[in-house]
Amino acid sequence: MNISGIISSKWFSPVVAGIILVVLAALPAYAAGYTPILFTTIYMYIILSVSWALFSGPTGYMSLATAAFFGVGIYIASLLGEILPLPLFILAGGLASAVVALLVGALTLRLKGIYFAIFTFGLVMLIAQLLLFFELHVTGTRGRFVIVIDYTTIYYTMLVIFVLLMLTVFLLRRSKWGLALQSIGENEEAAAHIGINVTTVKVLFFALSAFFIGMAGATIATRWTYIDPIIAFDPDISFLPVLMAIFGGMTRSYGPIIGAIIFSYLQEILITKFAELYMLIFGIILVISILYLPNGIVGSIQRLWQKLEKRRYANA
Repeated sequence: MNISGIISSKWFSPVVAGIILVVLAALPAYAAGYTPILFTTIYMYIILSVSWALFSGPTGYMSLATAAFFGVGIYIASLLGEILPLPLFILAGGLASAVVALLVGALTLRLKGIYFAIFTFGLVMLIAQLLLFFELHVTGTRGRFVIVIDYTTIYYTMLVIFVLLMLTVFLLRRSKWGLALQSIGENEEAAAHIGINVTTVKVLFFALSAFFIGMAGATIATRWTYIDPIIAFDPDISFLPVLMAIFGGMTRSYGPIIGAIIFSYLQEILITKFAELYMLIFGIILVISILYLPNGIVGSIQRLWQKLEKRRYANA
């Protein structure tokens, strides 16, 4: 049995996934202090990287709009946090981000390559500057206060979003929609010729990824006391999920999870010890990953295992 078979049949079986979920659900009870806060950050980055890979992985479209959808969710939390209960304003954050993605995707998903990447990153800057202008010149303020929720509630909310996202990925990749998106990534023109509505599929998946990113933004905003456009629409949020997904590997759905876990923990260490250099170090790792790990950690392990299997059979 090859390594992918081992992983799919043993380590990532429903039973093991259920055990992991029970352990994570009980974590705040037996791991006090900073650990639940760290895991909340890890969940956030997992949601961002997996959501990014949900659309960009199969299609090959390099979206840098993650910070835009994340920031929309944050601002929705600041606007509705004191009006609506927690589940509703988090859902509203996801829906608002999805609507933005629908509008942007309908206009831009006919672009390809570098043009799409530049436009999506420009969207982050555009929304941030428009909000900053509006606050400074219309409301006469800068930024907003956000309702503060206790860390345990934030932890469980982020865990629920993570579980819902993974269930969505699992179901979609085995559906006709997932197959349609995969065929678009392999050959968009051929997919259109066999009757797939290419634009509709791309826009819907783009909006779905934005929905989970927006919910993560609305949730994490409650951990902060104050936000403004520069904080909410941090450009780093557009690049870090890409780095995490590429590093972990996108050939399997758990690749971005592995990348997010490693880099979330690495970020905590680097920010503490090398605050001025950690983004430079991340950039170097990204270049190395692209050059020497084109399929990420998961793909490299699979390739290494296949070579060992061939050598073992050759010597048998």
